[in-house]
Amino acid sequence: MAASLSSLTASFSSLSFSSYISHKPNALSLVTTESPMRFPKLKFPPLAVTATVIDSPAEPETDDLRKYVKTRLPGGFAAQILIGTGRRKSAIARVVLQEGTGKFIINYRDAKEYLQGNPLWLQYIKVPLVTLGYENTYDVFVKAEGGGLSGQAQAITLGIARALLKVSEDHRKPLRQEGLLTRDSRVVERKKVGLKKARKAPQYSKR
Repeated sequence: MAASLSSLTASFSSLSFSSYISHKPNALSLVTTESPMRFPKLKFPPLAVTATVIDSPAEPETDDLRKYVKTRLPGGFAAQILIGTGRRKSAIARVVLQEGTGKFIINYRDAKEYLQGNPLWLQYIKVPLVTLGYENTYDVFVKAEGGGLSGQAQAITLGIARALLKVSEDHRKPLRQEGLLTRDSRVVERKKVGLKKARKAPQYSKR
């Protein structure tokens, strides 16, 4: 029995890791002799973030257009001869026509910038001039207020058509045929008590 124990201990000692038998019976603990792996530490360069603020040239352009409109319209909008007022929903537009090259200035801003480049609205405000072939004959100056951009664009169209009547009464027939002299009186229907909207009712519950 002693020989067998000595042969076991000799075989265990020949292994690559050290071993020892604890004093407790039936307990064997193994300890590895290899050192743990060490990974090299990576160093990253610090990040530098720079930001530059660019001043938008919108304000100087607006000031220049304001001066330009005042030089073109001495005495303001009310003192002009070719003026028309258009309305749509809650939007009101006062339009002045002057001989020029076809510029559109709305609230001292270029029409394309003011109407956010929307092709439908930009085309809509030019319909009265295109109908009579005046798209490159008159400059249009507009003061618009109330409502949204869609309502203002339609109000500008009516204002231009009414201003063109002061150029010549012969324009009435072609403008009337295109329906450009009719004020669109449709507005949003008011909400009713007990309903969610003008006509939409809450879901019916029987019980």
